[in-house]
Amino acid sequence: MSTDTRSQAGNRNLYLAPYLLWIVLFVIIPIVLIGYYSFQNVDGGFTLANYKKAFNPVYLMMALNSFFYAFLITLFSLLVAYPTAYLLTRSKHKQLLLLLIILPTWINLLLKAYAFLGIFGSAGPVNTFLEWLGIGTRQILFTDFSFIFVAVYIFIPFMILPIFNSLEELNPTLTDAARDLGASAWTTFRRVVFPLTLSGVKSGCQAVFIPALSLFMITRLITGNRVITLGTAIEQHFLVTQDWGMGSTIAVFLVIVMVAIMFLSGDRNRRSRT
Repeated sequence: MSTDTRSQAGNRNLYLAPYLLWIVLFVIIPIVLIGYYSFQNVDGGFTLANYKKAFNPVYLMMALNSFFYAFLITLFSLLVAYPTAYLLTRSKHKQLLLLLIILPTWINLLLKAYAFLGIFGSAGPVNTFLEWLGIGTRQILFTDFSFIFVAVYIFIPFMILPIFNSLEELNPTLTDAARDLGASAWTTFRRVVFPLTLSGVKSGCQAVFIPALSLFMITRLITGNRVITLGTAIEQHFLVTQDWGMGSTIAVFLVIVMVAIMFLSGDRNRRSRT
């Protein structure tokens, strides 16, 4: 190996040092601590009871709720994001419109949640509009609808961006060729556009589904804890019951599920490119 090659390798390692330090401090060490606390009871003693308790029907129902709501949030985000991204790629001002979509992500999540408390409140603009229509006020807050709506609003930019990038990378001559061969607009989308942008759809679904599994602040503020998920259970164990062992055990299962989803999604993406 030449001196220049060794020097370049040393520079690359030096540039990687801050990233590796960040990964160790804020990813690896927290996961190790969660695993450590999951084997402790309330008194700090070693126990395996937490993992046995995790298969209690109550926690299994919470897990099913978490997956169900995460699936709905991902599905509705995709249904809104794909046509939005598709229209963005055909707009003359797509960069400006894309900036407007990204802009809400710069606002603190807590502020956005509190804003919806006012929007969906009994005296908020939504109920005022319903009353003007003659429908009357409705209980919108503390419902499944309000939870899913707010979650979709928060996560939808993370679904739009990867789909938009996939559509931008799509070779337009492929769609032109399909239309020249007599394919309808729907057939062109179904047989050409959507399959070739499936990697963006997978990335967007992964970016939404994984964090949606562990939501807890929205469930507290928007639904008043009427929607119970694993994220809510973790928060309750750490902050209310002070049972860090049980909270860590649930977190371990969530980490395993999230890693499995990332691994499976990444493996499929690699196979699709080979």
